[in-house]
Amino acid sequence: MKEIPMLENEYWWGGSTLDGSKQPFCKETSHTSDFRTVCHNQTMPMYLSNKGRVIWSDEPFKVTIENGKFTFDSDEVVLENGGSTLRDAYLYAMRHHFPFSHKKLPEEFFKTAQYNTWMQFTYDPTEEGVLRYAHDIIDHGYKPGILIIDEGWHGRYGVWEFDKLKFPDPKRMIDELHGLGFKVMLWVVPYVTADGLDFLHSTMRLFNPENYDKQFLRTADGKIAIISWWNGYSAALDMTKQIDRDYLDSKLQHLMTAYGVDGFKFDGGHVMSYAPWSIINGKLPEGLTPAALNIAWNEFGEKYKFHEYKDTYRGGGKAVIQRLCDRNHSWDREGINTLIPVAITQGLVGHPYICPDMIGGGEWTYRTPEKAHLFDPELFVRMAECSALFPMMQFSWAPWEALSEEYQTYVLKMAELHAGMADEILALVENTRLSGEPMLRSLEYNYPGHGYCKIHDQFMLGEDIMAAPVVTKGVKEREVVFPEGSWQSQSGDGTVYSEGIHTVPSPLGTLPWFRRV
Repeated sequence: MKEIPMLENEYWWGGSTLDGSKQPFCKETSHTSDFRTVCHNQTMPMYLSNKGRVIWSDEPFKVTIENGKFTFDSDEVVLENGGSTLRDAYLYAMRHHFPFSHKKLPEEFFKTAQYNTWMQFTYDPTEEGVLRYAHDIIDHGYKPGILIIDEGWHGRYGVWEFDKLKFPDPKRMIDELHGLGFKVMLWVVPYVTADGLDFLHSTMRLFNPENYDKQFLRTADGKIAIISWWNGYSAALDMTKQIDRDYLDSKLQHLMTAYGVDGFKFDGGHVMSYAPWSIINGKLPEGLTPAALNIAWNEFGEKYKFHEYKDTYRGGGKAVIQRLCDRNHSWDREGINTLIPVAITQGLVGHPYICPDMIGGGEWTYRTPEKAHLFDPELFVRMAECSALFPMMQFSWAPWEALSEEYQTYVLKMAELHAGMADEILALVENTRLSGEPMLRSLEYNYPGHGYCKIHDQFMLGEDIMAAPVVTKGVKEREVVFPEGSWQSQSGDGTVYSEGIHTVPSPLGTLPWFRRV
């Protein structure tokens, strides 16, 4: 047990990205997290303070924040002094605990918007549907980019092959997508449908007959572990084993060589997928932890040039594309109101290459007849505005199907803004690759000591660009906090604002953003 009291006027960020919606933590905070079994989105066993202090642990911990102090269940937690500001704390922690990889990522992630099939087709993408979606993207004025064919392109889980009924000629499809200018990624999970030992044994024997009893995640008594995840119950690959890494790599390499697939969206493998309550027929072997299994899953995907992850433990500093957790189609309740604060936290836990969730939200039930009345076109537009100056932006629900012509124009304008900023965004990517600093930052990070800790509806992109998206329904103007210096509007008449709080026009279809001049 270890206690660390907070200082006066001290604010803290870190832990799990999803907790960013509750951050910064302060003396009034009441919060509990247990990183031994639950890690939401990107998680680091670390907290950073605006006073330059760093809390770090080499191992997962349970933490309770109450009555102005952190209480940890572990004595391994250490308190370190990294300087006097949030930026100092981050740079100290990064250099000492998660030094950055200098590996270059493909420019395609950042130059134009990405496109995902999930909200268009949910579990039932088809060759015809994917091609129609790709042509529609271009026909409606959007630039081609990375196209992710999400869940449902395959047969049963663990059959890493195109479903021939849905995709009769996948090579022809991918050749056509490449010809249109798209890169193609496929959704992948480490789970295998456990519909009988005959299936599992045949799968393993085809790969390595003499080792079939060693492959896959096993319980302490040697049985194939059956885990509970969001789509049911499955066996799972154990990526701490070379045999399982080689097995999956052989399947993915086949998809790349046979059909021209460019990369993969690595989903699942969450820490909580391996928690005691998720393994229904036993427990993990001694010494094998949920965190270790998640780390192995995430390290596996790094070698593929095109990749994406959503849930990682101790993944800070790696050259890996990271997506924010699904946002609700909502103004609150983990909707648009949380996009900026969780992105700020994501950067502060060492994951700067931030892809926001799908514009309009990633919760597919909002496309069902039961929830159709909850769809808000204004929200859709504002989410596009909020994403436009993120390092990446991602579409799924087609704007030309969801919106009126007028609102479609607004959304296309945001996609064009992002593409028009490609050179500047790529320069920031390169700076981050070399320095390890976040691309998307809070005002407190760039301008410490000015009382900006609680500003969570504005963000900095690097040093000289500031965005103040509208995240409240019905708003046509908003107050913007301007740091020291002069800031010229890039979305209006070029008004130059001085330090202080100013009201700026923000009609629908406009992202208030500014350059330091």
